[in-house]
Amino acid sequence: MAAQESLVFTVTRRAPELITPAKPTPHEYKLLSDIDDQQSHRFRIPVIYFYRKKNDFIDAEKMDPVKVIRDALSRTLVFYYPLAGRVREGAGRKLGVECTGEGVMFIEADADVTIEQLGGDAIQPPFPCMEEILFDVPGYSGVLDCPILLIQVTRLKCGGFIFAVRLNHTVSDAGGLRQFLNAVGEIARGASAPSVSPVWQRELLSARDPPRVTCTHHEYDDVPDTKKTLNPLGNMVHHSFFFGPTEILALRLLVPPHLIKCSTSELLTACLWRCRTSALQPDPEEEVRLLYNVNARGKFNPPLPKGYYGNAFAFPAALTTARKLCENPIGYALELVRKIKNDVTEEYMRSVADLMVLRGRPPSTAVRIFHVSDVSRSRFSDIDFGWGKPVYGGPGRGGVGNRPVAASFYVSCKNKKGENGIVVTVSLPTFVMEKFAVELDGMLKNNEHLVINNTSPPTKSAL
Repeated sequence: MAAQESLVFTVTRRAPELITPAKPTPHEYKLLSDIDDQQSHRFRIPVIYFYRKKNDFIDAEKMDPVKVIRDALSRTLVFYYPLAGRVREGAGRKLGVECTGEGVMFIEADADVTIEQLGGDAIQPPFPCMEEILFDVPGYSGVLDCPILLIQVTRLKCGGFIFAVRLNHTVSDAGGLRQFLNAVGEIARGASAPSVSPVWQRELLSARDPPRVTCTHHEYDDVPDTKKTLNPLGNMVHHSFFFGPTEILALRLLVPPHLIKCSTSELLTACLWRCRTSALQPDPEEEVRLLYNVNARGKFNPPLPKGYYGNAFAFPAALTTARKLCENPIGYALELVRKIKNDVTEEYMRSVADLMVLRGRPPSTAVRIFHVSDVSRSRFSDIDFGWGKPVYGGPGRGGVGNRPVAASFYVSCKNKKGENGIVVTVSLPTFVMEKFAVELDGMLKNNEHLVINNTSPPTKSAL
């Protein structure tokens, strides 16, 4: 279960400080790619890790995570020196990084709470006191002319700690952030250099000359909010839902035979999109959209370099009406999800980059959308600073930029039974969340008797 949001504890923070590279680094200006500097990437990704106390060596009490991580950050920034710089905006709203070596923002903190109080081995978002364990330093949390990374390490009274980070999304995506944090972990554990050398080369994803849009990109449609569907943030509640083997099998029993090879992510997305739309109760003929993040690193020929840590994903859009989505069998939504996922090719990515230049970097559509980001295979839970793998590692809450109402993250996690599964974060107005939970529960329970009576074990793809 997720930690109780009502849990209150005290966090004592020291003054923020800038961590600079351990050695002098080049002072130069590096352009971001045209996939990087989209308007929709101008926000900060919050990612959080919870670690237990390390008990397997005599000097455990002397092992201070703040000191270890602060030192490792400084040494890692020698290799990832652009992250110690500042994002600047040039002509045509084009973004670049001035490698100034000014450093990343770092906060040392202590909290009077234990891992067990936060949920133990079953920690899941949303987390209590999120603003306290990832403090938003006034004046330093923007996109331009601010530290690219804001990191807080909070010691817990049980001997464990919380590592929380906000990343300027214009510089890296989830894969790029994981690569950097893995490098910090390697150096914290004694390595002299990262095992994967960082690669900038943002020109690989810059617009062509001349730019030409060759694919359809409904994710950037300018949709008027004629019915005022964008809800004020103050009305939002945040919950997470766990999908283990039993729940996934129940959903798979809804899938028609010709789609049985669908991935768990595709299936979850189709089911959640339908439940969410039904809960929102839009006009039946109203157009609704799904935006689905697709990792494009392997779509290029040749593939992007292994150490590339820029943004390398697209979020293609599926369109339908609320009536068609909610009244058709789940196979209808599933086919829409699979189609847009397969639409993302190298040419699609080139077309997105060209569209950014030709249309002045338009924002993505924010009206009647459901935006899904599956980071369950991003290996966030592998980050080891010397205390082993985290109890939880992944996004701090649902939301994409300034649209938390529309977005969900999928994160690998365990429940209190020790089952491996996927946690889905959902943000909705209170009254809609209640309807969403009923819709989802109904979808799962309709097949409950089939799951109980099913003698065949779940397939590998169902787990």
